[in-house]
Amino acid sequence: MKIGQESARSISKDTEVTTTSMDEIRVLGGYKLKGRVAAGGSKNATLPLLAATLLAPGTYRFTNVPELKDVSTMLEMLSRFGITSRRSGDHELTIDSTNSHNAEAPYELVKTMRASIYVLGPLLARYGEARVSLPGGCAWGPRPVDLHIRAMEALGAKVEIDHGYIVATAPDGLRGGSISFDVSSVGATGNLLLAAATAAGRTVVENAACEPEIQALCEFLVAMGAKIEGICKPQLIIHGVPELHPADAPMIPDRIEIGTLLVAAAITGGDVEVTGVDLTHLGATLSKLEATGASIEVATDSVRLRAPERPEPISVTTRPFPGFPTDMQAQFMALLSVGNGASTIVDTIYHDRFTHVAELQRLGADIRLDGNTAHVHGVPSLSGAQVMATDLRASAALILAGLIASGETRVSRVYHLDRGYERLEQKLQALGASIRRVKA
Repeated sequence: MKIGQESARSISKDTEVTTTSMDEIRVLGGYKLKGRVAAGGSKNATLPLLAATLLAPGTYRFTNVPELKDVSTMLEMLSRFGITSRRSGDHELTIDSTNSHNAEAPYELVKTMRASIYVLGPLLARYGEARVSLPGGCAWGPRPVDLHIRAMEALGAKVEIDHGYIVATAPDGLRGGSISFDVSSVGATGNLLLAAATAAGRTVVENAACEPEIQALCEFLVAMGAKIEGICKPQLIIHGVPELHPADAPMIPDRIEIGTLLVAAAITGGDVEVTGVDLTHLGATLSKLEATGASIEVATDSVRLRAPERPEPISVTTRPFPGFPTDMQAQFMALLSVGNGASTIVDTIYHDRFTHVAELQRLGADIRLDGNTAHVHGVPSLSGAQVMATDLRASAALILAGLIASGETRVSRVYHLDRGYERLEQKLQALGASIRRVKA
């Protein structure tokens, strides 16, 4: 296959991928969090929307874009295809894909972020060929790309694995087809939407993901001229259109950051209001927080949590949306580790997403693993220690545990944190936490 020349490596400061930071977060526990904090934009919604700019040349304007390492990585990825980006104002981002072209999505970038695979669908749709490195990202567990490959094949593409790269071709263009996913996959559903929007004919997707991030992608593609039926439902029908056009969009609030901030209030026995939220995204998380004894008050775009001294034990099982999100599992484990009794957490999405257990145990948590089930026996208190973040959500969980642990907790490898939380330590500090980032 012929791939266009890679774009120039010189890019703006906004999209520069910096050397891995060895910073650490130091937390002195024992402070109840109080006050108001604003939620940021959703990382998991931003990434596929940025990839969608490959589908049509022109200028796009996004608002509420979080300043995160994963967003910078995606912008660097897009620069390889000739797409430029510029930040302006408060979390505003302008994308210019006028001079975009096909190129390789290299291992050096894809290995750092699994969501890089989102470029597969739009490259194949626009250019009839794509070469994308097999993805990397968080250290825990395999998340196979089989569903992404099956999705492209359902649209008539020929896909091969060549020396660690996904090589997909559709010289006569993609055409509509039908696919039923064995499991509901946000990533594969998103990639199929990006590819099918301009595929000839009708595409039917069964067991499609219904997460808010997929809804946001569907609505953005519709704004670009796509025709999609069944948004927010497990059956999606995409009627391919000949071409799309640029559009503007705000990024939806980050429901995982919101949940993390609320758990921070809950674990410290605090009283915190988070603003800029979409309550329709938070049902399962708020329900479980209420079950721990927290008082929840909601307004049009805000939620306030007032916590008891210790959370009550509960049972948590992760499910696809609208069920309890797997991305909140680690944070709730930290909360329940100081609960007033025994809790269970079952992760049905990623069975081995428990690398944070050993680090929580270093802080004094009493947790026993049995397959994909964690038995959490609440203890009266935790004690500060040196711990290591193993992935994005684990890093947040360790910081949350540090908020309630006696003495100082030092969380290393927080570059994981920076992939998905924008200045989390500053937001917690504004709520009264004793927390700081130390530069290595």
